[in-house]
Amino acid sequence: MAARGLSQTALSQNDGLTFIDESDLCKSISTSNSLPVEMLIPNTSETHEISTSNPEAVVSENKVIGQETSLEPFTNLPHSLTMQVESPEGSASMDTESQAENSSPDRIVEDIENAGLNDSEIPFPAEYEKFWKVVEDNPQDFTGWTYLLQYVEQENHILAARRAFDHFLSHYPYCYGYWKKYADLERRHTNLTEADEVYRQGLQAIPLSVDLWLHYINFLKETLDSNNPETDAKIKSVFEHAVLAAGTDFRSDRLWETYINWENDRGNLEEVTAIYDRILGIPTQLYSHHFQRFRDHVQNHLPKDLISPEDFINLRQELASTNAHFDNDGIPRNDLAAEIDINDPARIVSEIENMRHRIIEVRQEIYNHNENEVSRRWAFEEGIKRPYFHVKPLEKAQLKNWKDYLDFEIENGTLERVVVLFERCLVACALYEDFWIKYAKYMENHSNEGVRHVFSRACTVHLSKKPMVHLLWAAFEEQQGNINEARRILKTLEDSVPGLAMVRLRRVSLERRHGNIDEAEFLLQDAIKNSKTPNESSFYAVKLARLLFKVEKSLPKARKVLVEAIDIDKESTKLYLNLLELEYNSDLKLNEENILNAFDIAISSSMPIETRIAFSQRKVEFLEDFGSDVKKLMVAYDDHQQLLRDQESSKRKAEIGLEEPEEKKQRNDTTLESTQLMSGDLQANQAAYNYNAWYQYNYQTPWNYGQYYPPPPT
Repeated sequence: MAARGLSQTALSQNDGLTFIDESDLCKSISTSNSLPVEMLIPNTSETHEISTSNPEAVVSENKVIGQETSLEPFTNLPHSLTMQVESPEGSASMDTESQAENSSPDRIVEDIENAGLNDSEIPFPAEYEKFWKVVEDNPQDFTGWTYLLQYVEQENHILAARRAFDHFLSHYPYCYGYWKKYADLERRHTNLTEADEVYRQGLQAIPLSVDLWLHYINFLKETLDSNNPETDAKIKSVFEHAVLAAGTDFRSDRLWETYINWENDRGNLEEVTAIYDRILGIPTQLYSHHFQRFRDHVQNHLPKDLISPEDFINLRQELASTNAHFDNDGIPRNDLAAEIDINDPARIVSEIENMRHRIIEVRQEIYNHNENEVSRRWAFEEGIKRPYFHVKPLEKAQLKNWKDYLDFEIENGTLERVVVLFERCLVACALYEDFWIKYAKYMENHSNEGVRHVFSRACTVHLSKKPMVHLLWAAFEEQQGNINEARRILKTLEDSVPGLAMVRLRRVSLERRHGNIDEAEFLLQDAIKNSKTPNESSFYAVKLARLLFKVEKSLPKARKVLVEAIDIDKESTKLYLNLLELEYNSDLKLNEENILNAFDIAISSSMPIETRIAFSQRKVEFLEDFGSDVKKLMVAYDDHQQLLRDQESSKRKAEIGLEEPEEKKQRNDTTLESTQLMSGDLQANQAAYNYNAWYQYNYQTPWNYGQYYPPPPT
């Protein structure tokens, strides 16, 4: 609720327009597939470690000297794939080296020493632990986090606030408003260096957030020394990184306009024109407004101030050629590069207007093409009602709109636009693994590092307990030959969400595929040992028996596993069926005794009588088809008839009102599914065992051989 409120507040301050906050760094993947890994994966080397047990945890491990603004994390922000714009002269400051005087623990020590306290005497707010316990027990309790953050803000306790914000933002990095709150809190305590670092970490986590970029730029404007000649260069470099990271967002208009206004205030008209040249080719919400402002920009200034000297000379030559402004020999006059003749005012006005018209005309073609691109996307953009992150589920219509928009962009857009749209989508749909999986599958055709980065963000931050995306990530790493990484991913998931059979089986299959049969066997044995219910133990026992029989070719070991499992779960029809299947798959003639023993174990078990009758009938059928001793067949038949009589007796008792004990009735209810399974198994083997049409074994009368053999003559 709090995140939503914050986002709505930010949107309402936007002159009636809605702008969205965006996500991560995969935008840097180029169509050439040749960018280095650093451009595909955000620089996390500066990201601080968060300790849940250390109440003095702080925002980072770096401390910048004085007010020198280090923007080193932005060196990994993406470059435009369509414009490849170079940073201006001030961009060198983006790589300014800022050495840390003290690590975060050192900074805490300074705070403690200034207060005259040691570690054990730090007075946290009175009710802090109460709020902290809630989120510590359940980190997915978003409401609990909002209460905690609101409390630490009210108390204005910087150490408690750092601990709370650090942990919250590690779980919910897309909540851009809380990055702003965190930075403001540091600033209120005059910790400008720490505030700057909070902003940079936030932009690392969500570089498509237009609002966060603007907040950071305003922060720099207010805190940097305006008299320092390097200040403008630093701010400009941040603007450049901002538009390169978030400038292709459909609702990035405020960022572009702020950049334009900043250059206008400094009289850099040529730079303003260059910025318009970039924005006029990008489909944005206010595309027509930008073009109108560009026309006003051209009309209000002289052409020589709007474009570079080279472009100005070329433009004059072009216009002169159009107007036959050449000597008879076709050589341009020498005054083309000179200033306009001040003695001919009419010519001055005419040439200026012609140049203005031509400047606008060239951009008009770009604008017309961009207008068509905007119109194709407008309906999708109108359908986005919640562009910000929230833990509440999205409406089905919203999810469908995102899916349709992505499909459209994949079919019609460039790689850059598709990646940016995926990143926008994942801000609103961060908790839906379908979109992460779709993103990763799309990136498979462009960059393996991009796929890995998508899976990593999904599994380590947003979907740490969703199994499907983890299984796909492990499968991807296995395909790439990174077997140990695949093992680590599956092990991490199982530690996070214990008891998932699909994860344990995937670990087993991974080891089996790579020849580690002993490890696969150990994993299944461990699963049997740690099973919480007999049914779970039986499930893994069946898997282990099949592994031993099919892979290790060891029938005795497989048989032993199933027999031991039956001792634990005596009413599991699946165990008896699998034991029979195991014995059937061996040589029937040599293994007849073991097969009959498996039947006897099932028939003499405590399973419902209906199930035992089904096993008994199957035993008779087996002896009829494959048995070597007719005496055994006759004994089996007699035993089968006895079971039928017992069943009939039970039915008569029920009819005359002699009900079964309550415990037995309950047992029969719980084993109904097993009985149905047995019946289904018999039906599945009709081709081999459906003898009822030929042998009337279910009749409670002696065999009527007369129907097959005529009586002897008299």
